[in-house]
Formats: sequence, structure tokens, C-alpha cells
Amino acid sequence: MKATYHGHAVVALETEDGTKLLFDPFITGNELCDLDADTIEPDVILVTHAHSDHFGDTVDIVKRTGAQVITTVEIADYLATLDIEAHGMQPGGAYEFNFGTVKFTPAIHGSSLDIDGSGKPFTLGLASGILVTADDRTVYHVGDTALYSDMKLIGDRNKIDLAFIPIGDNFTMGPEDAAVAARWLQADCVVPVHYNTFPLIEQDPEHFVNLLNEGVGIALEVGQTIDV
Repeated sequence: MKATYHGHAVVALETEDGTKLLFDPFITGNELCDLDADTIEPDVILVTHAHSDHFGDTVDIVKRTGAQVITTVEIADYLATLDIEAHGMQPGGAYEFNFGTVKFTPAIHGSSLDIDGSGKPFTLGLASGILVTADDRTVYHVGDTALYSDMKLIGDRNKIDLAFIPIGDNFTMGPEDAAVAARWLQADCVVPVHYNTFPLIEQDPEHFVNLLNEGVGIALEVGQTIDV
């Protein structure tokens, strides 16, 4: 399996059989992202929560490509009103798809979306993290979250090969809390995400990497791919 970082919290995975998965496709309006929402062709879109910088271009991409959506039940129900079928899940639940297993985890964060352009966001369930296991590897997109002690349980109960952890602070963990999360998750490799997209979340990713054990952290360039 290969993993590619595309800026903010946008992450792509490609399995050995060629299945293309895309997390939190905030592409339009994301100056850090190197993708084109009008041409990208994912097979699966995974959405951690409804905030616009994560839900992003989900609707337009799915209507153009027919990609399968995996997200929380509440976001799936909203998508159904747009004639988009999605597989709804909740934190703690797992499901085996044809490409591998997906499990949702808790995240301490909001999940809302301005649906009608009124400026009044609608709450759409709980924010979450997502574990994907495929090709005998497990990748954990932690989503937007604060540090919480159950991350120890997640690390103890799952052999995590690669974790994408937010470091931007203000809305999520900052580098110091994210480093604690990385230790608790016990991931073999940790990549910082959700930083430098706008001024409130400006961070030095190398500072975060230096807080981790040697060889664990890697600050990927936008568009950089690594083997899992």
C-alpha cells in the first residue's frame, strides 16, 4: 500500500490491487493542495467529519466519479438528501469492504456544515478518526481531535503501521500533545497533518518530528508518497 499527503488533512491511499482511497477531500480553496477536484478519480472517499475543510469537495467528486463514500451515519444521511448513497458508520464500529477493513474511532472535535448557505451550520453527528487495514497494513487517519487517553487503548489493540496526526493547535492538538498521541498509538511511522493551511494553525512540522523517537516521524512534502 502507498500513502500520499496532499496538504491540510487530505491523504490518499492506494492498495496493491489499485484501489484508490481519499481522506477528507478539501481541495477547492485549499492553497496547499496539489490535486484538482475536477480530475481526481478516487474509488473511495472517507470523511472524518463534516467541517468544510474536511468534507470539502466530496459531493462534486462523487457526482462526477461515482466513488463510494464511507463516513458517519449523520453525514451519510445528509448525502442521501442529495441522492448520494454512502456507507454510514459510527465510532467503535468496523466493516469489511472489498478493499479492506474500516474502523471508526472517537475524536474530540465538532462536526457541522453550512448546508444551505445561510451561515448557520448544522451539526452532523460526531467527529471521528478512521483506521484502514488493507494489504496486511493499518493506516490511521486520526482526524481532527484533542489528545485523549483512549488513544492508549487504540494503540494497544491495533498494530498501526502509519498514523496521520494533526499538529496545528487551536482547533486540534498542537505539536506537544500530538507527540504524546504518537507515543500512545505506537505507530511505526507518524506524519503530521492539519497545519500551515491558514495563519491560526501555522506550525513547524520538523519541531513535531523532533519530539518523537528517532526514525518515527516524517514531515511529508505535499504530493510526496511513501510505502506503508
